[in-house]
Amino acid sequence: MTDTIESRLNDRKIVLPAAAAPAANYLPYVITGSLLFISGQLPMENGAIAVKGLLGRDVDVATGQRAAELCAINILSQAKAALGGDLERIVRVVKLSGFVASEPSFTDQHLVINGASNLIAELLGEAGKHARAAVGMACLPLNAAVEIDAVVEIR
Repeated sequence: MTDTIESRLNDRKIVLPAAAAPAANYLPYVITGSLLFISGQLPMENGAIAVKGLLGRDVDVATGQRAAELCAINILSQAKAALGGDLERIVRVVKLSGFVASEPSFTDQHLVINGASNLIAELLGEAGKHARAAVGMACLPLNAAVEIDAVVEIR
């Protein structure tokens, strides 16, 4: 069997959901030149936000990491839609920007966003090694605990 992103998803028993439609007046992704910009993705699972609340108050780090993984899965869903179903067109994930809804004294945003970074690196190998930001926020849309957007180089 060929080692592909899809085969690694299958090995992890991850099924990419249908790419979510935008909730307002924006596009879920934009391609310009060889760059794919993916709008912020929430920790959606089965059509609902799976992890809500503030890290350090309502949500622990491990659950926050799971939320970040769900965001990464949804990023890959948007990438698949943008690339006509062919994830092998991904050259490299250039940058992930992670936003973590946090109570004021919480300082482990970087550990939360590791959930997404680790999954992307595992699924994409060298192409998944990326620059990153992990930022604490007072709140996020729909009370989501995490939101992540992405910049991806494509062929």
